[in-house]
Amino acid sequence: MSGIDELARFFSEARKIVIIGVGNPIRRDDSIGVEIINELEGKLPASVLLVKSEVVPENFLDPIIEFNPTHVLIIDAALLNLSPGSVKLVQAREVLKTAISTHTLPIQVFCAYLAQMSGAKIAMLLIQPEDTGFGEGITDELDLTKQKLVNYLIKISKSVTN
Repeated sequence: MSGIDELARFFSEARKIVIIGVGNPIRRDDSIGVEIINELEGKLPASVLLVKSEVVPENFLDPIIEFNPTHVLIIDAALLNLSPGSVKLVQAREVLKTAISTHTLPIQVFCAYLAQMSGAKIAMLLIQPEDTGFGEGITDELDLTKQKLVNYLIKISKSVTN
């Protein structure tokens, strides 16, 4: 999970963090971002804002900008041609050059607008799904990845300074 190791570097010097969980809750592993937010709720300090955006992150632009974050992490499933559960951290500049979204508003547009309006560092934590067919609940492989990420994000959030 090399993407996990990169999170510590991404969050260095973070003072206020927004974590956005993206995904469709009725498309199995596509819901991984939302599932991670569900697990994190109530476990992080006030310096971290959790956003469960499902498939419309653009609907949450105002509260994100009003929170005035220094760092924004968007968690989503993505076809990475890796083994299921693999994680990749993609910086905003890479997101803007890559077509990786199936959402209503392309994630590149969302990231560009958010970066311009908030001035925050933005990255996407992308997770390779195993099954994105219709149904609820994530596969066992992604559940393992979810638990590792939740534990790691809780650990990192303890070092955030206001």
